[in-house]
Amino acid sequence: MLATKAVGRNASALKYDLLTVMGAFALAQEKGRQVLVLRLMTLITARYNWARDELAVGQREIARLWMVDERTVKREMAKLRAMGWLRVKRQGARGRVSEYSLAIERILEDSRDRWGDVGPDFEQRLSGSEADEKIVPLPIKGKIPTPDLTDASDWGLAKAILHEEDPALYAAWFAALERRERAGGRLVLGAPTRFHASYVASHLGARLLNVCRGVDAGIDEVQVIA
Repeated sequence: MLATKAVGRNASALKYDLLTVMGAFALAQEKGRQVLVLRLMTLITARYNWARDELAVGQREIARLWMVDERTVKREMAKLRAMGWLRVKRQGARGRVSEYSLAIERILEDSRDRWGDVGPDFEQRLSGSEADEKIVPLPIKGKIPTPDLTDASDWGLAKAILHEEDPALYAAWFAALERRERAGGRLVLGAPTRFHASYVASHLGARLLNVCRGVDAGIDEVQVIA
């Protein structure tokens, strides 16, 4: 199950997972609920302090962000509290704004029916069934192309090995990675999106490093960036 605080080594991937389930949930709702969740997602992205699990923003500032009046902000924040998605950490008083925390476990519970629609790997990760460290690759249509074996670079050889070990997993997560640079023992790979980079680093990083080390013992770190 996704942690209830997005901090630590896998923080980036956890944040993307949470925003993904919120978006998927919203898209299955009626227009009013869609707008409400979109507003919360925007507020989280702009102002949520993940490390402190805290949202402390004044109604006037939220009104500007949402392009509504403060009365609407008050009503929408009350709706989010009623849903159980926001919790009051400290009630505002004497010029202090109210402080909220994000009820991640409740958001996951409410959005569970949409996990499988995002993808089998996503559902497996959030359901906590990764205890055996098996990663379910995204469905790949058509034949999986073999890497160019004439590329004898460190990454070229590593790609060939990854393809041979698990073609589907290779096609889903490793094929799109490109060699950016090599600085001493650090190999830097580029991913097509930030989510792709975060997922590979969080869930496939150890496998990636082991294969690269097998090709070149001088590699002691593999960094994946977008």
